[in-house]
Amino acid sequence: MAIQAALLGYGVVGSGVAEVLAENAAGIARNAGQPIELKYILCRSDRPGDPFSGRIVHDFSVIEADPEVEIVAECIGGSGMALEYVRRCLLAGKHVVTSNKELVASYGHELLAIAREKNVNFLFEGSVGGGIPIIRPITQCLTANELDEVYGIINGTTNYILTQMIVEGASFADALADAQRLGYAEADPTADIEGVDAGRKICILADLCFGRHISPELVRMRGISGVNARDVKYSRRVGYKIKLLGRALRTGPNTVTAYVEPHLISIRSLLSNVDGVMNGIVVRGNALGECMFYGAGAGKRPTASAVVADMIDCAKHRDARMYLNWDAPEPGHFTGPDDLISRWYVRTGASLAAVGGAFGNVRLINRESDPPDEYAFLSAPMSGHALRNCSRGMDIRSAFRVLD
Repeated sequence: MAIQAALLGYGVVGSGVAEVLAENAAGIARNAGQPIELKYILCRSDRPGDPFSGRIVHDFSVIEADPEVEIVAECIGGSGMALEYVRRCLLAGKHVVTSNKELVASYGHELLAIAREKNVNFLFEGSVGGGIPIIRPITQCLTANELDEVYGIINGTTNYILTQMIVEGASFADALADAQRLGYAEADPTADIEGVDAGRKICILADLCFGRHISPELVRMRGISGVNARDVKYSRRVGYKIKLLGRALRTGPNTVTAYVEPHLISIRSLLSNVDGVMNGIVVRGNALGECMFYGAGAGKRPTASAVVADMIDCAKHRDARMYLNWDAPEPGHFTGPDDLISRWYVRTGASLAAVGGAFGNVRLINRESDPPDEYAFLSAPMSGHALRNCSRGMDIRSAFRVLD
């Protein structure tokens, strides 16, 4: 007998989920122990001619009230209607899976608590890294480790833009326009290019790695709109690439930090070669050391793959909840990233005398046909607070951390 499932939302990811369930039905049934049948699709329109149009309903309460529906995949997005429907599904005793990073980052702790109370599962492998397996490795394969840090390229849109700037010499504006033309960037790309999307994802990874809820409101999110083509050229001359990283790490026995910022990464690093729309995530544990997860970080089919895998896990754990949880926020647990010590790349319009007086010994980046009133250098290791103090009153045009 088939397990009955429902789909909330029938956009890019939702339609991908329906397709994967249909195309891979035999393998899914084998892996789940029995078939998973899509009974309902919640959609605003009727979609005449669509192969799944016969399963479309417009009233959520039909799904909520049907005791046959055991698994619900939320593919609406955002934290408005999606939050209400997920709450109601969990309270009705249904397993829920989602790829909605905004929902999980902001409300994951609350929803996991409801799932625990109702002895059902709330799973979200697709919320970080698209089709890259990262949630399961952190919560299952790496649990023998004390995890100290997680960081990586977790937004494909910004990685594509930076790759175009690095490889093709494109300006930021031209690379963004190209990403929009190819469908990698939305008409309003703010959430991607200003680091909001990556910020939500790093919150989820931090929650899982360190075991306590971190609100996205606490996390500094700085995107790539301030990256200039000259920054790309200067960084290349000293053997680095600019990448937008989400990063979370322990800062003390009971404290952690998380942030999103452009970084200079050595070209010797595996992460520096994660180009285009691909993602790469590094996890560091005290027993394992470092490992990197690489793959397609977004897109219809990769994300649908992760959502359906969660549905299979729910089918395999219908009567026994999978352990997935993090604790409530605690005052003092989260600290800002400005205490972290690192070298810095700085591009400035200040004179060499002013640079030397403020920063002391620096590694000046060789000049070619650069503006005569501009210098770029790598600083000595210092905190973010010290950087601001040194550069007070100076014409600072760019300042990015160097991840050595």
